[in-house]
Amino acid sequence: MKVHYECLACQVLQCQKIVEFSTEDLEKRKRSMIFSSKLFAKYFDEDSIPAVVGSEVFLELYKYLESDDPFEEYKDKSNKLAYKVVEDLKRKVKIDLKTALKLAIAGNVIDFAVGYEPEKIEEDILRMLKEELYIDESKKLFRTLKRAEILLYLTDNCGEIYFDKLLIEKIKEEFPRLKIYIAGKEGPIINDATVKDLKDAGLNEVGKIISTGTRIVGVPIDKVSKKFLEIFDRADVIIAKGQGNFETLSELRDERVFFLLKAKCKPVARELNVPQGSLLCTTL
Repeated sequence: MKVHYECLACQVLQCQKIVEFSTEDLEKRKRSMIFSSKLFAKYFDEDSIPAVVGSEVFLELYKYLESDDPFEEYKDKSNKLAYKVVEDLKRKVKIDLKTALKLAIAGNVIDFAVGYEPEKIEEDILRMLKEELYIDESKKLFRTLKRAEILLYLTDNCGEIYFDKLLIEKIKEEFPRLKIYIAGKEGPIINDATVKDLKDAGLNEVGKIISTGTRIVGVPIDKVSKKFLEIFDRADVIIAKGQGNFETLSELRDERVFFLLKAKCKPVARELNVPQGSLLCTTL
């Protein structure tokens, strides 16, 4: 997905949050925002992919602020609350494969980039669980998984990884011969799940955890590691969670990729031709 006109304002807001999470010093905050504004001129053009250029700006800003993981506390809070919600849901709701899929999509609401407050997780998840998917290609996904040998699951944010774990557990039960790889970022970038985050959440219990080989949001094919690319090429099915993965993979038009996401922003909704806020299980 190429940049839309709203993307720059969104990236500036994320830089502001990075700065605020990193320092209380007002003068340093001002200098840091001026520094980041110059980076946008350096990186953005009409063919930019927002997730990629945004990540490049954020990582330079991290270095400038000498803060390697500004969202550590936010991610920890999201994970603890999401874990509790998932355990509560297991007691309250009968969770079959389709329900687990919907929960994983609903879990995509846990996103710093849109200013989400993690304390609202359970209330929002229960509400969205009652919604129909605006685009629902889940039957096609399940048919494809039945024939597949290798699944690559691309995670998105902390917090929602506990919903991902629940879905992968159900996939393993339904399709026991599948070999499952679960990918996280090499290092911290906003609130995206890293390899360490996935291990801490116990996702190694349901699949083999691998790194994309980069800290860039999503899966930019020209920046991932050779090892990751080998698994990506071998996979029969790829489940891609969230907007960052959509932004970086949508233009491949790869029929193996199933996008699970909530269309949280206008540009992504516009690209998919759906109302903003829609829940989706879709191929392109």
